[in-house]
Amino acid sequence: MSADTQQRMTTGFGRKRQAFRNWRGQRPFWGGMLTLLAGIPIMYVPYQNLTLGSLTIRMSTTAGAGSLIIGVLLVVLGLTMWFQPHSRVFAGIAAILLSLVSLVVSNFGAFLVGFLLGLIGGALGVSWAPGKPVKAEASGSRQTARAAGAPASDDTDAAPPASGPADGGPQGNTAVFEASPQDGTDAYDGNGRHRAG
Repeated sequence: MSADTQQRMTTGFGRKRQAFRNWRGQRPFWGGMLTLLAGIPIMYVPYQNLTLGSLTIRMSTTAGAGSLIIGVLLVVLGLTMWFQPHSRVFAGIAAILLSLVSLVVSNFGAFLVGFLLGLIGGALGVSWAPGKPVKAEASGSRQTARAAGAPASDDTDAAPPASGPADGGPQGNTAVFEASPQDGTDAYDGNGRHRAG
């Protein structure tokens, strides 16, 4: 990536996109989105007419007001997951329960579309957990040391020392029970005997 491209990413649209990505990462965004989308068909379908040729079928039921209430509540719960992330468990459970109720009240949950969206969105809201902040200082110093060619101070980056004949490694201590290197047998001969430890 060139310096010009990196500069464009930090100005204008790139900066807004990064701010939105940061905002989205701090809340159950997709759970709220699916819950909000679940409310739209649940409150929309019972008030519409379906026309087949010259035949008009009314989709409204006796519980049309109940469908409207469930749809509005699902939209509100989706917005709650976005703007009050600490209430995500309550909002997710309420979204799941309202989706189940919509099966009975609102034309099988708006023909299962609103029901499935609400169920999945509520489950995503309940299961979401905030991430732990990354320590930028430690990773920044490690990357700086690697760029400079210096070995990293972290033990996980260091290679384990090779074992050789001097420290009793595989080539140095090859003796197996009742076998010695002088006999020509060792732990790696495949004789079925292995060194313990």
